[in-house]
Amino acid sequence: MTGLRWGILATGGIAASFAADLRTAGLDLVAVGSRSQESADAFAARFDIPRAHASYEALAADPEVDIVYVSTPHPMHHANTRLVLEHGKHALVEKAFTINRAEAEDLQRLAAERGLLVTEAMWTRYLPHMIRIREIIAEGTLGEIRAVMADHTQDLPTDPAHRLNALELGGGALLDLGIYPISFIWDVLGAPQSIQASARLVETGADAEVATVMTHEGGAISTSLSSSRGAGPNRAAIVGTKARIEIDRVWYTPTSFRVIASNGDVLEEYASEVEGRGMQFEAMGAERLVRAGDLAGDLLPIAESVAIMGTLDEIRRQIGVSYPGED
Repeated sequence: MTGLRWGILATGGIAASFAADLRTAGLDLVAVGSRSQESADAFAARFDIPRAHASYEALAADPEVDIVYVSTPHPMHHANTRLVLEHGKHALVEKAFTINRAEAEDLQRLAAERGLLVTEAMWTRYLPHMIRIREIIAEGTLGEIRAVMADHTQDLPTDPAHRLNALELGGGALLDLGIYPISFIWDVLGAPQSIQASARLVETGADAEVATVMTHEGGAISTSLSSSRGAGPNRAAIVGTKARIEIDRVWYTPTSFRVIASNGDVLEEYASEVEGRGMQFEAMGAERLVRAGDLAGDLLPIAESVAIMGTLDEIRRQIGVSYPGED
């Protein structure tokens, strides 16, 4: 198999970005599914997609599709991805992977039973500047890593009915925005050994701001801040005993960084040169895993996505946020 045939489930803004980047990379986008034929047809015409389906079920059942990008909001990820896997398709699932760890474990189990790839579309993991950062860490340039700091803060709608503020829609800054710094911290430092979280909740009960302090192996400390009510610097840093990495705004998109020695010398400067938004790298990563038969994953193993959902569960427990239907 040289390339997979992609389908896109849902037609929102993130789906459009993904479709554009697939076209940029020359990947094989063959189908789209929406909840209406009109929406599917409009999206298909926009991105020159040959097959447009009026339901998610029809997309999942399409024999011409090998892998589906699930781009619905995260409260729908579990049901939508289950549908895809039950029809024998691989799945690349938008972040946050699910609402909670229990849903994530169910998808992990089903994919393993069916011999399929299910992986989280945390596109930042696959970006070229993040690949280089991992190389620098592995080379020992930073020395022993002592701290990681990252924020994801935006000025987003305050309407109580908006999905970011409605608990029935999985609202809150943590799962929509905080997943980025939490996943980044996991990538650099691994699983937290302790978690302390604070938040400000709005009138709907959703979290508008969330801050975390976590400890990791060897005593390293991480801090994160997420907010949906104000745009901050959106930068990140990794601090080691020999040097640090400062990642520029916006750190989770294709951007630049510097490696700075403890004495202030700049050891390396890196600037991303990426066509489009950069979502093609996660798609190419998924194709590579399927070709290799590596259903566990590498840059973001499914087991790690499940564990990260457990970290988010604990943060939500501490700040007092739960979603309808959770025990």
